[in-house]
Amino acid sequence: MDKIISTLNSYANPQKAKILQRFFKTGREEYGEGDRFLGIVVPLQRKIARQYQDLTLNDVLLLLKNPIHEYRLVALLILILQYNGGDEKTKDKVVRLYLKNTKFINNWDLVDLSAPQIVGEYLKDKDKSVLYKMAKTDDLWKKRIAMLSCFTFIKNHSYKDALTVATILLSDKHDLIHKAVGWMLREIGKRNQRVEEEFLKKYYHVMPRTMLRYAIERFEDKKRQLYMSSTIKRHH
Repeated sequence: MDKIISTLNSYANPQKAKILQRFFKTGREEYGEGDRFLGIVVPLQRKIARQYQDLTLNDVLLLLKNPIHEYRLVALLILILQYNGGDEKTKDKVVRLYLKNTKFINNWDLVDLSAPQIVGEYLKDKDKSVLYKMAKTDDLWKKRIAMLSCFTFIKNHSYKDALTVATILLSDKHDLIHKAVGWMLREIGKRNQRVEEEFLKKYYHVMPRTMLRYAIERFEDKKRQLYMSSTIKRHH
């Protein structure tokens, strides 16, 4: 455990850390309030995770509970490696640890890099009601985990659960949820635009503008403008 901490600390870059603290909104009353950074780039964190991928789950959990962002991301990257290389028992343990400790998976990059790879992969052929429960909580990060976990199903051309979670989150107030839902709808559209448009026709008039803008990003100009102008009318 001491080795991985000293390895991470040895790559600290205070200038980069300052930039990341602004980028990840760590100021007072911002979504990442109090998050601390060492200033290590993600490719290097991936390399460190590979180097220490045999860390015990107890030690991984200690890393995940650390207030320093890179410690938590490396912990999640190790969990992904252990999940991918593990048998069913290991996979179960990794997922249980992940879902029990979502309060430490508390910035959008931590969610986005891990939820599809762990929760999404695990639930591919299982009951997905845990995602609906998470989407209905008041917890920003649980809601984003619920939406991003569906990315795995979307990549496998299965859209029902993503659309159900998106429907639950339609009236959410947080910008990070608007972006997550819009992004997942766009990913559905990349694979099957008809499915995305059926959803949009039903809900575009009640969707937050950011959510809609993300969802229709890849549409041809004329169609995009039509959707956006309809929401402008709604707002006046």
